[in-house]
Parts: sequence; structure tokens; C-alpha cells
Amino acid sequence: MDTDVTPLPPGGRAAPDDVTHVVVMGVAGSGKTTVATLLAARLGVTYAEADQFHSAENIAKMSAGNALTDDDREPWLAAIRDWLSGEAEAGRPGVVTCSALKRAYRDALRTAVGRVRFVHLDGPAELLAERMQGRSGHFMPASLLPSQLATLEPLADDEDGLTLDITSEPGEIVDTVVARLASA
Repeated sequence: MDTDVTPLPPGGRAAPDDVTHVVVMGVAGSGKTTVATLLAARLGVTYAEADQFHSAENIAKMSAGNALTDDDREPWLAAIRDWLSGEAEAGRPGVVTCSALKRAYRDALRTAVGRVRFVHLDGPAELLAERMQGRSGHFMPASLLPSQLATLEPLADDEDGLTLDITSEPGEIVDTVVARLASA
């Protein structure tokens, strides 16, 4: 694909600092996994789900309906950052999901090797709740959505990324992401 979103030169390997990662962010139910999976496939890059970086203690806490604290999130964010850095050191860009609700969390992720860009999936609380209630097999209960919405600090104008409305179809969102990130 002819885009700087996938900065792989011929031979399939980029210098670590030349790698661009995409973090698909937003509250639970925003479609992060769906969009990130499609985006990674479209770009032909590695994908990781942020939930795989949570400790067993964090998963148990959320499963019980308790919101995580900043202290709970710190090792989780470090693990995601380290995964991104590992991908960059291998010369590969990556796409990862992460709620990244606060700027401080995004700042932690930005310390990864390479360029870290954010795609914030945003939408109405009613749609988010409806999506969460329709999921099965996920540890995050819909009862935690209000705390996530209260914690959310949307991307600021000086942050490297874009915000998209989740009411569009996932394929349309990915089309927009590819076009917008390639032009920036």
C-alpha cells in the first residue's frame, strides 16, 4: 500500500525510529477491536489487543465491576509501550487497541520507540452501552461505562491523532483512518 502509515521499505524492515504505530483508543464498546483488526489487516501490520497485557488482578478487578486506578494501569500501559517498542526494534509498525482514556496514559504510550499515532473512536453513551450489553465473553461489564466516560480526556489538538464517530460502519472508519493518517 502506498502510504506512510505503513512505513516499511523494500525488504519489509524499517529503522526503529521510522516506524509508525497506531493506537486505536476509546471507551469500552467503541469498536476498538473491530476497527484495529480491520486496520492491521488492511495495512498488513502486526495487531495486539490491549486486554492481553492486563494482569490477572486487573481482569479480576474489572470483572467484579471495579474501575482500575492509575496505579493499576501503570504496568499495563508499560507493557503496551514495551510491545510497541519491541515491534519498532524489529522494524515493524503495529496496531494496538488501548482505551488510553487520559492524556497521561497516551503520554506513556508515546514514549515507545517510533511514532505513536492515536485514533479515538467516539460515540453516544447510549450506543456504547447497547454494544457492551450485546457482548458476551468479555470481562468488562457495562456498569463501568460511566466511570470510563467520566475519566475520558479526548485527544487534544496538539496530540498526534484523530477522532472518528463510531456510528459509521467499521470499514468506512478504516478507510477514513488510512486516508487521514497517510495525509498527515
